[in-house]
Amino acid sequence: MASISSSPDLKQQESGLAAGVAAYLLWGFLPILFELVLKRGVEPPTLVADRTVWSLLVVGTLLVVGGRTAEVRAVLRDWRAVRAMAVAALFLAANWLIYVYAVETNQVLEASFGYFINPMVNVALGMVLLGERLNRWQTVSIAVALVALAIQAAGIGGIPFIALSLAMTFALYGYLRKTIKASSAAGLFVETLLLVPVALGYLAFTFIRDGSIGPHGDPSTLLLLLLTGPATAVPLLLFAFAVQRLRLTTMGMLQYIAPSIAFLLAILVFGEHLNATRLASFGLIWLSLLIYTAESLIRRHRAA
Repeated sequence: MASISSSPDLKQQESGLAAGVAAYLLWGFLPILFELVLKRGVEPPTLVADRTVWSLLVVGTLLVVGGRTAEVRAVLRDWRAVRAMAVAALFLAANWLIYVYAVETNQVLEASFGYFINPMVNVALGMVLLGERLNRWQTVSIAVALVALAIQAAGIGGIPFIALSLAMTFALYGYLRKTIKASSAAGLFVETLLLVPVALGYLAFTFIRDGSIGPHGDPSTLLLLLLTGPATAVPLLLFAFAVQRLRLTTMGMLQYIAPSIAFLLAILVFGEHLNATRLASFGLIWLSLLIYTAESLIRRHRAA
């Protein structure tokens, strides 16, 4: 009897799932590295600039070693793809800067809340950009998420700008990345390539302003900054690989991993306070995600 093997589509889904889980696990623990860097007096824009430069070098090295530079040239010849990547890169850079700022100002709890509401933002994008309609349970899940947002605002005494901006920038980046016809490595290389002139310009500005290379002159701090390259590039490569092989609903479910880890880190490691009001908001957003996930799984089961 011939052996039964997985279909190509199933193999792609399995590899995409493994990559997605790994990406979100790495993202979940990323605040620890940022905290170590920021404690050494590195400013958030400097950290983001270093992330950009070192990420480009890491991805570029992988492409050269793998003999895949032709993929980059192909992308660069496609003006429409480059233009879309430029917009995606802006959303990515904004997301990086906001998240680093959240770590610096001890607002990792709010940052985790932002990534918890990200699936709801994906649904909203589907409505606005793709003309998708909400069914009854999706409407209920979004309504519960809106109540959770209102309670979160009450808990922090204002609009949760960090949560909302993180959710929006990453959802838009994910949407654009899924529409761009480029491999994960080549796409990320072009995105960071487009950001590098700004990053290098900012670093040059700080060197001139301070009259020195600042934290880059300390070997241990420089090592930590160097680590932001692979710490940034690897999960992004995994994410880009996964998002091209999985449905957005599946990616939405995987997104619970990183904010769950960040939620625990905020309380157990960074010592942030979770009052009753904010706990209620998290409880409601978890309920919203439960409804959303259950509805997605039931719909996929019926379609199978």
